Amino acid sequence: MSAPAAPSTGAFPNPPGGFAPAPAPATRRNVELLLLAFAVVITAVAVVLVEAGQNQRITRELATVALADLALFGVAHLAVRRFALFADPLLLPIVALLNGIGLVLVHRLDLGSEQTAASNFAPVPPPDANHQLLWTALGIGLFVAVLAGLRDYRTLARHGYLLGLLGLAALVLPAILPERWSETNGARIWLRLNGFTIQPVEFAKILLIVCFAAVLVSRRDMFTAAGRHLLGVELPRLRDLGPLLLVWLACTAALVFEQDLGVALLIFASALALLYIATERVGWLFAGAVLTVAGYLVAYHCSDRVRIRISAWIHPFADYHNTGYQIAQSLFGLATGGLAGTGLGSGRPNQVPFAKTDFIVATVGEELGLIGLTAVLVLFTVLVLRGLRTALAVRDSFGKLLAAGLAFALGLQVFLVFGGVTKLLPVTGLATPFLSYGGSSLLTNYVLLALLVKISDAARAPAPARRKDTAPTAMMERPTALIPTGSGEATG
Repeated sequence: MSAPAAPSTGAFPNPPGGFAPAPAPATRRNVELLLLAFAVVITAVAVVLVEAGQNQRITRELATVALADLALFGVAHLAVRRFALFADPLLLPIVALLNGIGLVLVHRLDLGSEQTAASNFAPVPPPDANHQLLWTALGIGLFVAVLAGLRDYRTLARHGYLLGLLGLAALVLPAILPERWSETNGARIWLRLNGFTIQPVEFAKILLIVCFAAVLVSRRDMFTAAGRHLLGVELPRLRDLGPLLLVWLACTAALVFEQDLGVALLIFASALALLYIATERVGWLFAGAVLTVAGYLVAYHCSDRVRIRISAWIHPFADYHNTGYQIAQSLFGLATGGLAGTGLGSGRPNQVPFAKTDFIVATVGEELGLIGLTAVLVLFTVLVLRGLRTALAVRDSFGKLLAAGLAFALGLQVFLVFGGVTKLLPVTGLATPFLSYGGSSLLTNYVLLALLVKISDAARAPAPARRKDTAPTAMMERPTALIPTGSGEATG
């Protein structure tokens, strides 16, 4: 006699054999679409508040921003459905909301500049909101291109050294160019070609993180070799410090010759973080801390700009009308905003120099208050945590390190920006991801987002849905110490 069939329970009735079919895997794309619609609505409401506060009427800018936001992120959503079906459903909506808030703030600062020019009988400066919208479109186009063109992110590991050389070249290029092609406001981080301006150091960040991840997977044994012990800390061997010293020299050169504090610290700290994630050895952090202090001491004695930044950080009101004016105005704006802010369109954020770029967070704090500033910070925190969760869930070592490095770099950049605006840290000149005005930052961060979406798709996809068109190499399958020894690796 055959065994009786198992009783049928739930929404999936058992077939005659007694085994229920597995439910279809959830892609969560409809959740993503709903959250994107919510982000577009918030952006449209914010534009209405800005227009009402500044112009006392609604202009066509409302329709332009709202419809463009809807169309652009609709295209991005369709690309995710087509090329990364199982990707994390929170990544794109969070970026859409941050990008929308940035567009609104740039438009609000444009209106403030127009009013200031009119009251001073000066020429009205051209608005930047349209340019930011164009850069957003290009960034989403690059996002779609990466999703469509990068069939398997693990192929990047095969070109790790080449990408690293390109990243180092992008990092030091502005320092060796003539000042008329690379310098703006004392910082030599630009590349100007026939009216077209871009920051190559922004792209160096992504290229070098990919290189670090590839090298750590392929040469992990070199970085985990035992060295001397000092105060209970196992230090790396001197001959193994070569790659870290190379990165340190490049970052120190950028700090001294390009007068740029932010990118140098961001790249070096990202390298250290990946070293620690891959090896779990505190000795690398100790060595990195020593090199960081040494690099900043060298820069402090060799660079007037670094000394000015440190002095303005410690005593911003000692030279209020000169070096301390920016940070002082930022603190005044944050104090004016208080808990709930002055309201969109009702503050005076244009009093802060470079309010659209380096200090756009001060605009958030003045007009949306501590509540709005906290909400923006929570959005960034969730974005970083989802990136780290992707690093834990993905199954290959290169993907783990790459996702962790990208998420860490994003989180560190936000921390440095918020710290500079609130006087917790010296001003670094970094742009706030997805918020600040500027094409280089937007393009780079959309590439970062595309890579995280690709890795999260691989992490969340069920086994039959994983792409098999690119077989992983032995280098890509080597283990890392991302998870403590003895615990099972997360498969999410």
